[in-house]
Amino acid sequence: MFDRFFDMIRAVPVPADAELLYGDDELGRLRERNLRRYLAVPHAPILLLGEAPGWRGMTVTGVPFTSVREVDAGVLPGLELPPNPQAPWEASSRVVWETMRDWRGPLPLSWPIYPHHPFVAGRPQTNRTPRSSEVREGAPVALELIRELGVETIVAVGRKAQGALAEAGIEAPAVRHPAQGGARMFSEQLIALNRAMLDAG
Repeated sequence: MFDRFFDMIRAVPVPADAELLYGDDELGRLRERNLRRYLAVPHAPILLLGEAPGWRGMTVTGVPFTSVREVDAGVLPGLELPPNPQAPWEASSRVVWETMRDWRGPLPLSWPIYPHHPFVAGRPQTNRTPRSSEVREGAPVALELIRELGVETIVAVGRKAQGALAEAGIEAPAVRHPAQGGARMFSEQLIALNRAMLDAG
């Protein structure tokens, strides 16, 4: 399972100012093993769709919204870390996993609309917004994941992700992105969504 998904990731063009996370190298294979473990955990049929991997979190671990700090805390047992991680933590990852403590039932899945790490040219330890063309190229990967896992509800994490989804022809409600002062609102909106879905079910 997921072989087609990873093949599709690797088929998305990688410009000079982006990084393929699941390539055929030691770190790429580590990230893929981690992501396969994450995807194998039973999830709610809900996808939190972000914008792109960040250099402090997913680019290190291969798992969305998961940095070294979360791996060390054991939020996902069995994840591996590279020998010399380029960053020890990511703010958004902390907020997401702290919010998950209050989530009732199976946890939602997370994934970015663009699967590569986009960075400012010449500065790999930065993040940039993916271009419209990159969003269009990455969207089929997200749709494949949605198909494979039977996702029923898509929630955009932040307005940028919501706009990226709209460009890809996918309409989805948005919650506040946890970065840049959005932590409290993100948590409140996500837990409200969880409660509403429990009440409806």
